[in-house]
Amino acid sequence: MIDFGSPLFARLREAARADWDAYVDHEFVRALGRGDLPEAAFLRYLRQDYLFLVQFARAWSLLAFKAGDPETMREAARVSLALVETELELHVGLCAAEGIDRAALAAGREAPETVAYTRFVIDAGLAGDELDLIVALTPCVLGYAEIGRRLAVGPRPADPRFAAWIDAYAGPEYGEAAARDARLLERAAARRIGPAPEDSARWPALTALFAEACRLEAAFWEGALRAGR
Repeated sequence: MIDFGSPLFARLREAARADWDAYVDHEFVRALGRGDLPEAAFLRYLRQDYLFLVQFARAWSLLAFKAGDPETMREAARVSLALVETELELHVGLCAAEGIDRAALAAGREAPETVAYTRFVIDAGLAGDELDLIVALTPCVLGYAEIGRRLAVGPRPADPRFAAWIDAYAGPEYGEAAARDARLLERAAARRIGPAPEDSARWPALTALFAEACRLEAAFWEGALRAGR
């Protein structure tokens, strides 16, 4: 397991171990790493993830609004901008090679699992405080970092698109984004529940948020796989 320097994340991950493992070790991930992920599954994932990231950037902007201090506001705004300027552009580049341009990506229709996941996260922020929102956001950010680093130490897939995806999420730029997320999680927890999170009355609800986000991540992978069968 990767240590992201966040004791709270480690506790949440352990509390949701089965859901976390089903997400980060999903067959979609394993097939991408092996290099035998069906073309249709990968393209479907890219198109839906583009739409997902647009909503995810909105969620990070919401975190800036919900933030309890200026530093969290700055960090959340940086992540939102990085999603738009870096991650979205990765998807644009990969899809352009397949004849799918930016306009076609933006005009795509969100699949049910995309709607379910993104609105779950945004609703967590609208209904709760900054800690609820960052807990709902964290499985995506740190999960992709764990997946990228895990796949990067294995055999490199021959398909350059799969290799580029792994490089992006295993690379230093995304690693910095993951570190920011971990810091934000710790800072929000320190303000909202103190140094003993498991003793907080909020702990069951926070672990439920985290676990549900993991399940929705796995459902997102599964939706892409269905398209390739």
